Amino acid sequence: MISIFTHPRSHTLLAMLLLLTNGLGFSHHAQAQTPAAVKPVTLVVPFAPGGPTDAMARNLATAIKAYLPQGMIVENKAGAGGNIGAEQVARAAADGNTILFGTSGPLAINVSLYNKISYDPIKSFEPVIRIGHLPNVLVVHPNVPANNVRELIAYAKTNKLTYASSGNGASSHLAGVLFNMVSGTDIQHIPYKGTGPALNDLLGGQVTMSFTDVLTALPHIKAGKLRVLGVTSATRSRSLPDVPTLAEQGLKDFDVSVFFGIVAPAGTSKDTVQKLNAAFVNVLKQADVRQRLQEQGLEIATEQTPAQLAAFIQTEVPKWREVVKASGATVD
Repeated sequence: MISIFTHPRSHTLLAMLLLLTNGLGFSHHAQAQTPAAVKPVTLVVPFAPGGPTDAMARNLATAIKAYLPQGMIVENKAGAGGNIGAEQVARAAADGNTILFGTSGPLAINVSLYNKISYDPIKSFEPVIRIGHLPNVLVVHPNVPANNVRELIAYAKTNKLTYASSGNGASSHLAGVLFNMVSGTDIQHIPYKGTGPALNDLLGGQVTMSFTDVLTALPHIKAGKLRVLGVTSATRSRSLPDVPTLAEQGLKDFDVSVFFGIVAPAGTSKDTVQKLNAAFVNVLKQADVRQRLQEQGLEIATEQTPAQLAAFIQTEVPKWREVVKASGATVD
């Protein structure tokens, strides 16, 4: 018998056999070659380069190469509070090649805040993994005679107080709306064009208080220029472990923080979603990655399955719909 591997025409015969088996789907290698395994995965960040969301995404994309052989690239697609990047991913092919590094805005709040939006945060995506959240803190100017939330509420009911935000519809604005709703207070909202101007007026005593991210507030808290009364997320902040949450201080279920999650276009197969999820889970186990993310203020999620992110988004959307409605804020 003459082996096809030693016959002079062996290369031609072998090529024909491989073509036939690949075409019929018998080749394990051919079955494994999904589009996501051919080219790098594009992780869309719906904000400009240089911010905390962009930095977190790039940390993850760099480390994930060990678990996704094709690698991952970050593409910034900023605009409309994250909506432009989210819309790009919602329209992308459902093959796992294009995914979104989403935040509270595009994945929960914007659908109620913006008058025109071309995607649905629940129906347009397949959840992959919840990465974590960035806690906010309630801080007051030192001249406010309150050392905890209960004292602040009591003081607010007999005095006119104000809170600064980085703009209408921002999380720092909506946190104040929710605070008024659950505490029965009527603290006046003062919007600014950005976190910097809002913080400057708070430090100067022109406004009473603010809800801002822990990293921004921390240096001023340590310097005694601001007094922190509570953490607005469901759990305490690693950066301020001795500061109780607002929920611990009587505001039941109060949870305002910027969450981060990965989603893929609707229709992406469960197998592809699970492969992406497994890669991110492995990355988040790496000590150096965890340290870098925590240095950026991120509290890494303990619930990391696609189903857990789906359930979380489904509770966040109606919660923020109510808050946005109460705030009266809209964006064209």
